Amino acid sequence: MNHLPLIIKREYLTKVRNKAFIVMTFLSPLIMIALFSVVAYLSQVNNNKQKNISVLDQSGKIESIFLDKEFVKYNILKDITLENAKIIVEEQEDYGLLYISNFTTKTGDVEASENINVEVQFYSTETPSLSIISALEHKIEKRLKEINLESKGVNINTLRTSEVNVTINQENFTGEKTSKADSVVKLIFGGAAGYLLFMFIIIYGNMIMRSVIEEKTSRIIEVIISSVKPIQLMLGKIVGTTLAGITQFGIWLILGSILMVIASIIFDIDFSQINTPQQELVSQAMQNPDANADAQLFINAFFNMPLVNLIIAFLFFFISGYLLYSSLYAAIGAAVDNETDTQQFMLPIIMPLILSVYVGGFTVIEDPHGTVATIFSFIPFTSPVVMLMRIPFGVPIWQQILSLLILIGTFMFTIWLASKIYRVGILMYGKKPTYKELLKWIKY
Repeated sequence: MNHLPLIIKREYLTKVRNKAFIVMTFLSPLIMIALFSVVAYLSQVNNNKQKNISVLDQSGKIESIFLDKEFVKYNILKDITLENAKIIVEEQEDYGLLYISNFTTKTGDVEASENINVEVQFYSTETPSLSIISALEHKIEKRLKEINLESKGVNINTLRTSEVNVTINQENFTGEKTSKADSVVKLIFGGAAGYLLFMFIIIYGNMIMRSVIEEKTSRIIEVIISSVKPIQLMLGKIVGTTLAGITQFGIWLILGSILMVIASIIFDIDFSQINTPQQELVSQAMQNPDANADAQLFINAFFNMPLVNLIIAFLFFFISGYLLYSSLYAAIGAAVDNETDTQQFMLPIIMPLILSVYVGGFTVIEDPHGTVATIFSFIPFTSPVVMLMRIPFGVPIWQQILSLLILIGTFMFTIWLASKIYRVGILMYGKKPTYKELLKWIKY
């Protein structure tokens, strides 16, 4: 394959010198950072806005738990009706009114078994923040639980001192220790690796397919094919486009990081302020006294993973899986005249990828060494994603090697098969191919 390096070089330079490629390489990070900057700025302004919440506790037993915070101030209302409280809050344009109805507690044997019946209502002009409501619910629930226990004769201080936290230590029969944090970190790593491969295949596989279609429709391919074997041309196009994609991806990471730092300094934006409701709930959980210990567990879990094995396996499975699917994308590009005609052939390629993500997400988390997860980690069209999700949980080296060999063997067979379609398809014009015709092309 003496022409292969020349083809790779040509494909790479053609891609990176393309005006659209250059513009999108540098424009995409600018657009993304600008978008994140706007969202972060708006979130920061929203989170830093002073929220005044009036509290009308007709029972007088819960109001003591509402303590002012940096951006949340509580105004305790006393000796006033609910209707008058609403009027006052509206006139003052407060964030909202928290109303807690009056309730009684009994200590009799029969009554003590009943729960406290209390009405809690939040009145506001606009829909309140989910994090604010969640925080208020947590405060009130905790206080009502204490009141309920006290009414049943339970000493709260004794109860607090008697609380016991149990952590089940996990260890296999060879003496290797693990924990729940280890499983979570492994799942996150495997899921991120599988998702990255999935997105890389979708983005740059389509780039390869479009490149083949463009050369085919411009008739340049007729000149090139006269001196180059189809398999060389297809391999060169796949590798060259892949290198261009890696270059673009690397520039995105570097330029995006630099722009993010510049934006945070110049515009005084804290990107950590981009909070979803779920992140708000997580931040509340992190205020728990045990949060620091849990964070340390996650850090230890990360370093307990077989990092060298993960990095090496990620590189091999990522590259092999991408090349396998890229060959199929190139074959589809050679078989059609325009992108519209590719739709009928895309489903058989996309389905194994989607299946691998679902299998990895729903089976690996429950049983990474189970039959389903193991079988799909050996099937070449799903193994790049499923095996990457399984490896953090400790997959024997022989299984990794066997899966990789099957994947590479399938890629070599697929590239041979795709080159036969490529050889005929690149010279076919004006006709939509069918699966039956593709089989005929393979037999030529």
